[in-house]
Amino acid sequence: MNFERQIAELVRGASEVLTLPELEKKLRRGTPLRVKAGFDPTAPDLHLGHTVLLNKMRQFQQFGHEVTFLIGDFTGMIGDPSGRNVTRPALTLAEIEANARTYEGQVFKILDRERTLIDFNSRWLSPLTAADVVRLAAHYTVARMLERDDFARRYKAGQPISIHEFLYPLAQGYDSVAMRADVELGGTDQKFNLLVGRSLQEDYGQERQVVMTMPLLEGTDGVNKMSKSLGNYIGITEDPDSMFGKVMSISDTLMWRYYELLSFRPLADLALLRRAAEEGRNPRDIKLELAHEIVARFHGAAAAQRAQKNFISRVSEKAVPQDLAVKVLAVDGTGLRIANLLKEVGLAASTSEANRKLEEGAVKIDGARVSDRGLTFKAGAEHVFQVGAKRFARVRLEPKA
Repeated sequence: MNFERQIAELVRGASEVLTLPELEKKLRRGTPLRVKAGFDPTAPDLHLGHTVLLNKMRQFQQFGHEVTFLIGDFTGMIGDPSGRNVTRPALTLAEIEANARTYEGQVFKILDRERTLIDFNSRWLSPLTAADVVRLAAHYTVARMLERDDFARRYKAGQPISIHEFLYPLAQGYDSVAMRADVELGGTDQKFNLLVGRSLQEDYGQERQVVMTMPLLEGTDGVNKMSKSLGNYIGITEDPDSMFGKVMSISDTLMWRYYELLSFRPLADLALLRRAAEEGRNPRDIKLELAHEIVARFHGAAAAQRAQKNFISRVSEKAVPQDLAVKVLAVDGTGLRIANLLKEVGLAASTSEANRKLEEGAVKIDGARVSDRGLTFKAGAEHVFQVGAKRFARVRLEPKA
């Protein structure tokens, strides 16, 4: 692949590249780049939103670069304050070890096991002495720390900021120094931490890493960031039928964003798909290809084929009435639990009945069976809910005035 196409694929879907000229300069040298992405083992069950970074790491692997999946076992004990309005509770060492063990079976469904280095930042952070930490802290000022949005908001609101929270971006930044990273990947909410790494590398006499931030993927509602607590997630360990149905439930517009961030198909293929859609190809058929690709990645081609056949069978049997009117529910910021929602729209006589139906496996959302009584839906979500064989409701949640 020529240089221009390599650049196009590597920056595909990125929110920012700081800076693109630096990335091009590093790539033109022709030597493999050291690429890192850090993961604090706070939640071991991954969903498709988490895989956006993994997909980008895989792209770098395909071009022959050295990729490190860095587990922040040390920084996890500090607690990342990114996007937080309060101090994040620190994890215990036992919790970190238990969560870290679950990563391996999930991430290697995307990354090449033979070409992926797994490392732990306790390897270089734990040996630091108190004097080392003081010297590290001398590289950054309180004023620069307070430039960070979440720190600034909390300071202005009079909310407490613990001193140890200032150590988190410094520790993450020192990871880049210890690893002599050429490129660091992270979500848009990690931009401040990634830039600290650039700054520290310069102070330590190293060439600054390129920072590439990736967007936070919207969930199936097309509005909010994919999140298990919002009920708009697609878990990578979900059964094939549920995963296939959830991908098919996203809007035709959101489909293209999923293609860009989640598909392994080259940009040229995506351009052909867009052209086909513009020329009249049914978007549902294009979405079927996306759902098949994603399910095959995590469950294999045979399972994806069965899930597609099952989905088409459900649709062809017109299991969901096509003339369902939209029922609008107003919700506050805490959202609405699924049992209360089913009661509100008349699919259950009480929350007790709703919970019983969930336990029986009689509840579906957009054709995918669900049983989690903790599912909570917030403003922006729209789904078709089904209880039993014949009771349906299309529900849109809007914020209370």
